[in-house]
Amino acid sequence: MTTLFESQAPRPLADRLRPKNLTEVVGQDHLLGTDGPIGRMVARRQLSSMILWGPPGCGKTTIARLLARSTDLHFEPLSAVFSGVADLRKVFDAARKRREIGNGTLLFVDEIHRFNRAQQDAFLPVVEDGTVILIGATTENPSFELIGALLSRAQVLVLRRLGDAELETLLSRSEAALGHELPLTADARAALRAMADGDGRFLFNLVEEIAGLRADGLLDPAALAKLVQQRAPLYDKAQEGHYNLISALHKSVRGSDADAALYWLARMLAGGEDPGYILRRLTRAAVEDIGLADPQAVVQALAAWDTYDRLGSPEGELAIAQCVIYLATAPKSNAAYTAFSDAQQMARETGSLMPPLHILNAPTPLMRKLGYGGGYVYDHETEEGFSGQNYFPGSVDRREFYRPSERGFEREIKKRLDYWEKLRRRAAEPSQ
Repeated sequence: MTTLFESQAPRPLADRLRPKNLTEVVGQDHLLGTDGPIGRMVARRQLSSMILWGPPGCGKTTIARLLARSTDLHFEPLSAVFSGVADLRKVFDAARKRREIGNGTLLFVDEIHRFNRAQQDAFLPVVEDGTVILIGATTENPSFELIGALLSRAQVLVLRRLGDAELETLLSRSEAALGHELPLTADARAALRAMADGDGRFLFNLVEEIAGLRADGLLDPAALAKLVQQRAPLYDKAQEGHYNLISALHKSVRGSDADAALYWLARMLAGGEDPGYILRRLTRAAVEDIGLADPQAVVQALAAWDTYDRLGSPEGELAIAQCVIYLATAPKSNAAYTAFSDAQQMARETGSLMPPLHILNAPTPLMRKLGYGGGYVYDHETEEGFSGQNYFPGSVDRREFYRPSERGFEREIKKRLDYWEKLRRRAAEPSQ
């Protein structure tokens, strides 16, 4: 119940404009619409436990509150940051008492991924027997942060980052609540939405900041940037964002899209990623996705790594960008990667086979007597510099692992291999 003094206290714009019903929530129609999973639950007035996974400011808390209201459940909010098992027990005991008189409880746990495994285990019995309907909110990938037993009892629903159209809707609502339009040019208005980076709550905070300014005329993007604090890009170097962006960079390089690769590189550097981690992945891409199609690729990657170590940031970041462009525009081949994988598989399958005796050294008389080194042909003494002898174990058939592509330098390698195979077949023919 709100007291007289509380009702007179100033409230943030985000709180004042919090949706009063689910139809006012923007950007989540895939969940809240009549065909969406939450929409169907509300229509039946029968909720099941769920994990709401999405970026900050997309409406997770608001949706939980409105679900409790639309299904006549007692709303019990809890923050995993400030709560422990003792707090959970109090909530569960209160929920059991409500249940005894026929009232249900919707337990909303914000930042649920902050609970450790033991704390997450505490939810299992009360979710299982229906003591509470659990709605957990998280910005982190639940498959990494939540225990499997909890995930099996709660449906994971993915909320979307608010797009430009949704942010414009929130801007219009803000101006209606303020009673006047913001002093922004069209370009500055677009820049304001970009600053919010999909976070509705942060957009409201920016609006309040602008509304409190004394601006002479309309603000352009440059003036706006000076007056308000831009939101830092979402990027957690230890969590999913870290792996998502490096995957995007690597696959853009593999896909020969230099422009996209540069974008993901810039995103990672802006998020504070360790340049050494990026360079390590680029070096891997040079040998895995380019290989001998351009033998200079790994040289360029290592040179960029060395250059960055010498120059540091920000000057050395240009060396990383140059490396990204070189790798993205280089001819691609994974022939060496697949060849080594196939060779490893054969090594596992064949065990400890001895090399053929003719390619073994014979440093002792006994070894020479046993045939070590016997029949070996010194390749340099042949006419073509190629003997065509067998170097595989004698008990297995020869295998072809390396199949060079027709791209880049591998085209030349293929010519050599074809020529040597021709000589090998000739050497294997019975003499006339």
